[in-house]
Amino acid sequence: QVQLAESGGGLVQAGGSLRLSCAGSGTVFNVATVDWYRQAPGKERDLVARITGGDMTNYGEFVKGRFTISRDKAKKAVFLQMNSLEPEDTAVYYCHLKYLKDYWGQGTQVTVSA
Repeated sequence: QVQLAESGGGLVQAGGSLRLSCAGSGTVFNVATVDWYRQAPGKERDLVARITGGDMTNYGEFVKGRFTISRDKAKKAVFLQMNSLEPEDTAVYYCHLKYLKDYWGQGTQVTVSA
C-alpha cells in the first residue's frame, strides 16, 4: 500500500521560490517513478516533473529550467524546488506514483501573486 502526502505550498510573490515535499510510504516508494502534477482551476492536470527510481528526471516544457525535482531515499521523500515562480504557476500540486494502480496525494495549493 502506498500513501503520499504533499506539503510546502503557500502564497508567494512572482519571482519567489517554494519547495514542495512529497512524503511517501510503502516498500515501492524508493524504487518507483514519482511525479509532480499540477492542476489550475478549469484546466487539465499537467505533468510538472518526474524522477525515476534511478534518479533520472524530466520536466514539463513550461518549467524552462526553473524547477528541480529530487528525492531522498533515506527519508522516503521527493522534493520539487520551484524558483522564479510566475502567476501562471498558480495551481494545486499533486504527488503521483503508479505501481499496479495510480496513487495520488491530497495536493498542496501554490498561489503566486503578481
